[in-house]
Amino acid sequence: MRDLSNWKACPAPEPVRLDGRFVRIEPYDRAEHLQALWDAFGGLAINPLLKYFTQDDFAGIEDFDAWSEAVIRSGWVREVIVDNETGKAAGMAHYMRPDPANGVVEIGGIAHGPAMARSPASTEAQYLLAKHIFEDLGYRRYEWKCHNENEPSKRTAQRLGFTFEGVFRQHMLSKHANRDTAWFSIIDAEWPALARSFERWLSADNFDAQGRQKRRLEDIRAEIKELAP
Repeated sequence: MRDLSNWKACPAPEPVRLDGRFVRIEPYDRAEHLQALWDAFGGLAINPLLKYFTQDDFAGIEDFDAWSEAVIRSGWVREVIVDNETGKAAGMAHYMRPDPANGVVEIGGIAHGPAMARSPASTEAQYLLAKHIFEDLGYRRYEWKCHNENEPSKRTAQRLGFTFEGVFRQHMLSKHANRDTAWFSIIDAEWPALARSFERWLSADNFDAQGRQKRRLEDIRAEIKELAP
């Protein structure tokens, strides 16, 4: 733990453009991205996709639009994930509940359509979003929270290097039912090694001619941890 006697508050996260090899991250613009995201999520197929989000199911794009505007007004910073190969919006993520005074922020409201499933794009997007928080804004803690029944989200958090911290029982209501929330985090002291593992995994030589990974992110991370002094 570094000396915090001269700690100063971090800047609040703002919409930002971040460029990667597979994706770019760009600020949400309603005119440009509303329909594009709706299409990427498969129209009404968004409802099973967002099964573990707290809001009611959407009856159409108008509901998605109203919800989007409401969460953005509440302080969610929406970032759109754009596939570099197609130039199309493929997903979204949000910086949420920022606490600049303590250097804490959550990444959440994450969703992407079939085009990003099981692809390097989703991993690179999460790497870029985390890197910005730790390296550009100087945050100390980066959180991931999800419905405790959302096993895919919990597996993803752990694959990305988040540490499981526990379950907050009866944390909130979700779709008019109880939600126990699983909490995960990355802290700043862990980020340099995690960043190296992301960079090695994302490097071109880690993929074969068909775009399949040669080494798993978890294995690279374990190797880096083992070699650390």
